[in-house]
Amino acid sequence: MLVSMSDTDADAGAPVTTPSPTPIVAFFDVDNTLMRGASVYHLGRAAWKRGYVTFGDIVRFGWKQMRFIAVGENHRHQLAVRDRALELIAGHSESELEELAIETYEKRIERLLLPETVGLTQDHIDKGHEVWLITATPEVCARVIAERLGLTGAIGSRIVSVDGVYTGELLGHVMHGQHKAAAAADLAVQRQADLADCWAYSDSRNDIPLLELVGNRVVVNPDAALTRYAKARAWPILTAGASSIRAARRRVRREARAVARESRRAR
Repeated sequence: MLVSMSDTDADAGAPVTTPSPTPIVAFFDVDNTLMRGASVYHLGRAAWKRGYVTFGDIVRFGWKQMRFIAVGENHRHQLAVRDRALELIAGHSESELEELAIETYEKRIERLLLPETVGLTQDHIDKGHEVWLITATPEVCARVIAERLGLTGAIGSRIVSVDGVYTGELLGHVMHGQHKAAAAADLAVQRQADLADCWAYSDSRNDIPLLELVGNRVVVNPDAALTRYAKARAWPILTAGASSIRAARRRVRREARAVARESRRAR
């Protein structure tokens, strides 16, 4: 079901609660949650313009992008895109990838951001929460997005580099499924955050482990499998651009615990 609140509810006074003495973290997936489509596709498109990949690579990236938008994330296709993305990064320097990520954000990703979901990140920031992007896209790309939006940080897939040059091999696991949940749990321990107070936002069934990890889970533009799963558990389901997003923002402003100012960590 589509969860929303009435305007009467939204106008009600916020409950009086003691600010949390420990950090509260809101985890946001990126692809089809914070932005429309797959960020790695746009990274690949920028790489093609620089001559890092061929036109055929972009055609294949484009087909997977259109399918992703139409029917949601497919694990097999996601891994294929990831593997090709790692290949295109191989042999390039850390500074080249950072330049590519900045160019991708400025020319493509910024205009594909979903303003309603971005608004939710800012509502959490206003509450004193830490807001972390957590995504399978290369961490450098996720970090650029987080920095441009004024968020706390980003966790993404990391790539091995030797003497500042990428090898095309993953450092650890791709930030996906159970590995994403494990990374979020590790971060919560590092930040001394109580997961029962934390939040997570995602569109994909692959992020069910992350959503179940926290006390406040919200699905955004969910794929079919996550829609069924969320409905069975009465989780909030939001559709970007619809009144449900506005209701979710009211919920964060009204119900989310603020963090005591003295407990906030430096970014």
